[in-house]
Amino acid sequence: MITETAPSHVAFHGDRLLAEGDLPTVVMAIKPLADRGEAGVLVFDAASQQLDFDLRGSLTEVLARLPADQPPEPACEGDAPRGRGRPKLGVVAREVTLLPRHWEWLGQQRGGASVALRRLVDEARHASADTDRIRAAREAAHRFMTVMAGDRADYEEAARALFAGDGAKFARCTELWPADIRRHARRLAQPAWPAPG
Repeated sequence: MITETAPSHVAFHGDRLLAEGDLPTVVMAIKPLADRGEAGVLVFDAASQQLDFDLRGSLTEVLARLPADQPPEPACEGDAPRGRGRPKLGVVAREVTLLPRHWEWLGQQRGGASVALRRLVDEARHASADTDRIRAAREAAHRFMTVMAGDRADYEEAARALFAGDGAKFARCTELWPADIRRHARRLAQPAWPAPG
């Protein structure tokens, strides 16, 4: 079975897919509509978060204002870099709050607390990779569907099918949606379906 990967960004003008690809490509496609004062353009990232841009000025000025194409650093409560860490290796020192018994156990592990914590996190990430992928796909598809198809026929049944992992029912429920909305919702949901046995 061939699966289609969702692009990093999409722009919809009403029910129609206007552009997809990296952020500059999408912004170049929506800029002429903004210049004409046309409304109804929505831009989504790969996780289906809606994005807004300052489209005033020339295309060069708009592109210069775009954020750098790098994933945001995950934030933790009360984050402030502590010490130097090893920034060239990507190691950032942060505060972790644990009970004394946890620190005692970590201190007894091979390589010390930092090595043990990294190993535990890597093992947990590996063990939950499939679950995390399915959850992320469901959330992205649901966010997109809520905005673009929340008032469409069978939206609620499609959402139930999405979270139940029923791909066949999801396909049936989205059949009457506009073609571009249906195609993108299905593309986002694809990783949420169980792998064939």
